[in-house]
Amino acid sequence: MRHQPLRPSVSTAPLVAVAHGSRDPRAAATVEELLGLVRRRSGLRVLTSYLDHAPPAPGQVLGALAAEGTGEAVVLPLLLTSAYHSKTDIPGALADVHRAHPWLRVRYGATLGPHPLMTAALERRLAEAGVTPDPGTALVLAAAGSSDPSANATINAMARRWRGWGRVVPAYASAARPTPAEAVRALREDGARRVAVASYFLAPGHFADKVREESLAAGAEAVSAALGPAPELAEIIIQRHDEIITLGDQAAVG
Repeated sequence: MRHQPLRPSVSTAPLVAVAHGSRDPRAAATVEELLGLVRRRSGLRVLTSYLDHAPPAPGQVLGALAAEGTGEAVVLPLLLTSAYHSKTDIPGALADVHRAHPWLRVRYGATLGPHPLMTAALERRLAEAGVTPDPGTALVLAAAGSSDPSANATINAMARRWRGWGRVVPAYASAARPTPAEAVRALREDGARRVAVASYFLAPGHFADKVREESLAAGAEAVSAALGPAPELAEIIIQRHDEIITLGDQAAVG
């Protein structure tokens, strides 16, 4: 599988990554492993924050940067689709930061997905599970699911664009249908001789475990691991940081 080479960032503005957060300790460990790769490849100062379940919150990290005299920071949501967290929760937190520290210029970047490198990252994990693109293999693209129709539409579009497999269908662990298990069964009933599941999750946790267990029980031959510290994801993070720096004042919050 081919992916763009990693390279240093064009800017030294600190990057504050905002992950969803989880009670599962594997999630934070995975996020730190991914961000460690970003640090090594880009030379950026990268700070971690979480929306829920784990400290520190984005406002705490940005407040500490303001207190030490930092004048500019880039905030990136470590989320795979744009939905409520990226559209409402994080902007609300950044508005609070601006009111408390108006001299701190905060630039807000895009979610990790969709991005052309995401398919390469997913296929990397599928290959590790023993599955490579094959017209004889049907693929289920399993995402968390959202009450935001545009987020689910993003997953649908990814599935439609994915080439090299017999069929690629979207599925959702919550908030939308079909579930991954339902999608696996439907493909089997439709005659697919082999079905694999691509886990569109940043880190291991409740949803990833549920998808694996239920998909295998439904007849999937393989389920990939969460994306985690894939080099493609590290490159996406560096690109998102550089994009927001290039946008200049258009991206400033406040």
